[in-house]
Amino acid sequence: MSNQCLPPFPHFGTDTIHAGQPPNPETGAVIVPISLATTFQQPSPGVFKEFEYSRSGNPTRKAFEELIAKCENGKHGLGFASGLAATSAVVNCLPTGSHVIVCDDVYGGTNRLFRRICTPSNNLSFDFVDLTDPANVTKFVKENTKMVWVESPTNPTLKLVDIAGVSAVAHAHNLPVLVDNTFMSPYFQRPLDLGADIVLHSCSKYIGGHSDVIMGALVTNSDEWCERLRFVQNGMGGVPSPFDCFLAIRGMKTLHLRMRQHEVNARAAVALLETHAKVERVVYPGLASHPSHDLAKRQMTGFGGMVVFYLKGGLAESKRFLESLKLIALAESLGGVESLVEHPAIMTHASVPPEQRKQLGISDNMIRLSVGVEDTEDVLDDLRAALEAV
Repeated sequence: MSNQCLPPFPHFGTDTIHAGQPPNPETGAVIVPISLATTFQQPSPGVFKEFEYSRSGNPTRKAFEELIAKCENGKHGLGFASGLAATSAVVNCLPTGSHVIVCDDVYGGTNRLFRRICTPSNNLSFDFVDLTDPANVTKFVKENTKMVWVESPTNPTLKLVDIAGVSAVAHAHNLPVLVDNTFMSPYFQRPLDLGADIVLHSCSKYIGGHSDVIMGALVTNSDEWCERLRFVQNGMGGVPSPFDCFLAIRGMKTLHLRMRQHEVNARAAVALLETHAKVERVVYPGLASHPSHDLAKRQMTGFGGMVVFYLKGGLAESKRFLESLKLIALAESLGGVESLVEHPAIMTHASVPPEQRKQLGISDNMIRLSVGVEDTEDVLDDLRAALEAV
């Protein structure tokens, strides 16, 4: 398995611990306080210092937004109540009747939001396109196309999109590019550096890292996009609570440490699965067999903690394997310190139309594994035992 990726981003660990989090000037507290105030005193009618009302802005949220922006090497950060709230804020910046080019393999909730809510309610249209070839962007551009929407790696098939390549093609058509960076986190990938205009995170995953907060975020270098998104953030009100922001800040302090161990354990799991007689194939960007392995080495500093594999057999074998795990939890979501496993066709991507699941390879023998940071051998022992039960 290859080790040749981009070098780590300098000062990343220091930034996660300190960015947006100076010691409190009044008390000296080194941890950002949880500001529960909903409103802030004004010295004169309509005159306020920095904060007016907590939907519009909050001290704890400000600290998180500065932190996530710094880690993504961006200028502006915005916090939201969930990843889908962040997604909704972006699409609500688009005019009615807009068309969006979306990579064909996206999170099931994104797919559902676009097809079943935004299409009938906002009169938006979406083409789900294989963006592993950047030239496909041009093939689907229409007069009303307003954005290109990317996930890389994709959820759940772990396809990679050439972010720089897609951004170059999109920008040639004056189209902004959004990249969902949830699977990699800013520790392993920085889409803004590669030409993207907006980065999206479901902070419930690696950003929070402890499976205890539902939250989302957007980061951009564009003053114009920031202004539009801030208006929607305040106007629609999908903001995170101060306590959620505190949890996300707390989680990010160890992001660099966690991501390293996620990858160590993922590599070990891949090595086991690749040689096991009951596994048909393994998908992981660190494998030379991955069709975009060379791209991974060019745009990422590591290969991450997400692994996909296909068992020999079908739904019965998948259920037997999943029900036999003891340490690894059968649960939706990903990116927590604990290892999680799921069956995309039944769980996270059940809302994706069956014909689209079949086209993408989301089959009954597909397993998605979010490798946690437990002791490596304990994770491997659990996988071995469950495979033997199949």
